[in-house]
Amino acid sequence: MWRSLLLTLCLLLSGCGTALESYQAAEPKIDIFAWFNGESRAWGMVQDWRGKQIRRFEVTIQGKVLGDTLTLDERFVYDDGEKQTRVWQIHRLADGSYRGTAGDIIGVASGRASGNAFNWRYAMTVKTDGSSYQLNFDDWIYQQDARHLMNVTSMKKFGVEVARVTLFFAKPASTAQ
Repeated sequence: MWRSLLLTLCLLLSGCGTALESYQAAEPKIDIFAWFNGESRAWGMVQDWRGKQIRRFEVTIQGKVLGDTLTLDERFVYDDGEKQTRVWQIHRLADGSYRGTAGDIIGVASGRASGNAFNWRYAMTVKTDGSSYQLNFDDWIYQQDARHLMNVTSMKKFGVEVARVTLFFAKPASTAQ
């Protein structure tokens, strides 16, 4: 009895996540190196675990591709005036996956693309209200068309979602792929 209960629980839990491969046929096919090469902008918000909006922000992004490395220079401006910079070094690996680092990221981020979707996972220390928390980020980026991406990020602590980020990216019309 315990075995069947455990097996049922494992099957239920494994079905809860979004399988990246389910986007394989979705168009347009996302190529983060091509999309982020050059200038782009983004607008987003952070919501707490109850769904209440707690922050808004804008980002200017400058991307540069050199071989199998994408450097993303992200400049954030939050609605309370806080400014933040993050510079990613993202490497495309031979198997089609991605690995990346940035100054405030713990360890190495990992990512994969399929169809119009890109999944990016990493850990980061987040400071709020005078405290610091290590959170796990699960980014899902979807390409809408040549000029627009949408991103939903789940931020988790001990496997429980504590916040969510929603972000919209746009490329200038003159630089769209």
